[in-house]
Amino acid sequence: MLLGCVPGLAAVLALVLCANGVESTVGAAARADAVRPAVVHQAPRPRIVPRSAWLDDDTRHGQPPPRYDDRVVAVFVHHTDSPNGYDCADAPRIIRYLYAGQTGSRDWDDIGYNFLVDRCGTIYEGRAGGIDRPVTGAHTQGFNHRTTGIAALGTFTAGVPVPKAMTDAIAALAAWKLGLSDTDPRTKVRLTSSNSHSRYAAGTTAALPALAGHNEGYMTSCPGAALTARLPEIRQQAARLQGRSP
Repeated sequence: MLLGCVPGLAAVLALVLCANGVESTVGAAARADAVRPAVVHQAPRPRIVPRSAWLDDDTRHGQPPPRYDDRVVAVFVHHTDSPNGYDCADAPRIIRYLYAGQTGSRDWDDIGYNFLVDRCGTIYEGRAGGIDRPVTGAHTQGFNHRTTGIAALGTFTAGVPVPKAMTDAIAALAAWKLGLSDTDPRTKVRLTSSNSHSRYAAGTTAALPALAGHNEGYMTSCPGAALTARLPEIRQQAARLQGRSP
């Protein structure tokens, strides 16, 4: 059975099995469209705790500049495959531990996720580059471009309760981020794979949910059966937050 996603406190060595990857920038994906439609369905930005809450400047060594796409048209939801019984006050420490594993064991330039959400519904900025900007993450092999990665802190396999505060926060964050490109969270979008290690060969264009589980883009059980089962209602909630009709 494949691991759900990036391991947490007890399984840093298993990071090699995770589907995340740092990919080279695809120039075509980074070019802005000549004409952009007016944004009609914009959700408010939720409160997001900045990186400085979990990472001080002294911890960062030789991090290269962030990479950007032209916009975000899809969100991939993950779980971190770490323990669930944490105190929410410990979330910054847990995120710092994930960062250390990815930049240490994997030798990545930064944490892969763009955002992380704890069980109390607190949203944290993950990867550097700017909360409001379309930062290219390293969360879904083959589909890091034009997407944002949101990681739920914990393990949400079958039968594990998923806190409502967490799903509410994921819906609010996805509604806001997708609203910047006027993308309906309930629709499908066309994304082109940049890496043959994904579910699709490099160069293949696939129709994927605008608010997708990690397993939609890569052969993995992430974000866990319990969280995957909640995605339909998260999509509906995100659409309502954007002011869309049922």
